[in-house]
Amino acid sequence: MVIMTTEHSTARVPHDYFVTTRWTAVRQAGQADSSLASQALAELSRTYWYPLYVYVRRRGYSSHDAEDLTQGFFARLLRLNSLAEVSPERGKFRALLLASMKNYLQGEWDRASAQKRDVRQTLSLDFEEAETRYHREPSENIPPELVFDRQWALTLLERVVQHLREEYDVSGRGAVFHGLRHAITVGEDQIPHAELAARLGLSEEAVRVAAHRLRKRYRQMLREEIAGTVADEAEIDAEMAYLRRVISAS
Repeated sequence: MVIMTTEHSTARVPHDYFVTTRWTAVRQAGQADSSLASQALAELSRTYWYPLYVYVRRRGYSSHDAEDLTQGFFARLLRLNSLAEVSPERGKFRALLLASMKNYLQGEWDRASAQKRDVRQTLSLDFEEAETRYHREPSENIPPELVFDRQWALTLLERVVQHLREEYDVSGRGAVFHGLRHAITVGEDQIPHAELAARLGLSEEAVRVAAHRLRKRYRQMLREEIAGTVADEAEIDAEMAYLRRVISAS
């Protein structure tokens, strides 16, 4: 799966999206007591914990130690006042998490075992599945930071596709989504319109329109997802380009 960047990728995210973006709420968490911020951080943690687990494993820790460290890290991060201490990277949530984990590994190992029970009560982290996924990772010669960024990008894309599928299912267009899903990330000339038309019971023109709308909605949702992890709208295109590079390079 790749991140699409076509002429439509410059479409702007609605301005008011940045008023309530999850990242905005997270940044506020280090400054004031906010249940919204706590929920936002918990949601992002559930979504993006696996890239950090892979990073810790690539740093040479055993699966057991990586599990303890990842859980301990989030136990600390989920305490609202911790963000004021670990926010040197003030822009991308991706950069904040990685910088915070690096700091945590330098001096927080002793606290991990004591804190891991707390995070289990808050987040649902499937470390057994994580270890299975980890053994499917590419060559160990890839730097841990690049592995983290690659998994971050893949997790983000999986999240977007999941939300897109749910949106189509709820609207009664589930069959269209599942039939055209692979059209999301390929060129227009690579879509087998005639074959899909026969399979879906639609005309070729209807398939072309449906594929166009699906791809357009995917791009919009991708930008919205990335917007939730950066501090400013101006950073979205650069972040999209970077994530596409790390996937392509792996």
